[in-house]
Amino acid sequence: MTGKPTAGTGYAPTTVVHSETVLRRFYDVHRDAGSGPLLNPFPLDLSRRSGRPHAHHNPMDGWKPERVGRYRPSIPRSIPDEWFNTLFAALPSHRDRALVAFWISTGVRASELIGVHQHDIDPGQQLISVVRKGTRAVQQVPASADAFVWLRLYQQELQGHVPRGRTQPVWWTRRRPIRPLTYHGAHRMFERVNASLGADWTLHDLRHSAAARMVRDPKLTLADVQWVLGHAHLSSTELYLTPHKDEVVAEVLAHHARQARERSQPVPPPPAPGYDPASLDVLFGRSL
Repeated sequence: MTGKPTAGTGYAPTTVVHSETVLRRFYDVHRDAGSGPLLNPFPLDLSRRSGRPHAHHNPMDGWKPERVGRYRPSIPRSIPDEWFNTLFAALPSHRDRALVAFWISTGVRASELIGVHQHDIDPGQQLISVVRKGTRAVQQVPASADAFVWLRLYQQELQGHVPRGRTQPVWWTRRRPIRPLTYHGAHRMFERVNASLGADWTLHDLRHSAAARMVRDPKLTLADVQWVLGHAHLSSTELYLTPHKDEVVAEVLAHHARQARERSQPVPPPPAPGYDPASLDVLFGRSL
């Protein structure tokens, strides 16, 4: 154990600080590699960004508990369905509609989708191949039929304007001279749509939204969603199981409404002796 003994406490909390620094840097490395949580669960305390720890500590005072290592699991921000419909309706081109349709149905990262080429598209199987950000492995992921419809409409517009070939990029700029679309170009496109609606959604929110939609489907297992998203650990996918406040409020209010309706319904009198209650329910159309 590191740290010098201090009166009344036994050891200075430098051991805690050092271990939390190691953990914070560990999560930073895996976040940048795409193999860990999206947000570091050991964030750096803003009050400790500069200067030596405990530089101004009075040795006559006791030590206060450290706050830099508080575990704060974050809930990924997803776009509500009504907001997504508004965003999608505001998209100005078939290219942008195809991009957003693929992002919301596959959950791939924005840069992964931008990097696909013509030979990575398989409309017959409803699959696209992407290079995963962290492992650099090529993986096929399923997409919605609507995404391929918008892509086909976009490809029709491109005929005669871009080079042909299976190794050519799928996505191109709309402004001339036409050149391959970059992540920053797609980011600016989404920023302009947000600005027109007074919103602040990001391209990565589309990935969160796709994941949230998939985990809400009871026919998909969490392992299925993990594979589609390319998460190295199931714990990263489990973050999407946490409901948002608005969703919880809506569900609880719906629960109260159901309870009120049930209390307001009149209770039928008991059947006369000799009649089967189940048969009467069928006869009068009452639910069993």
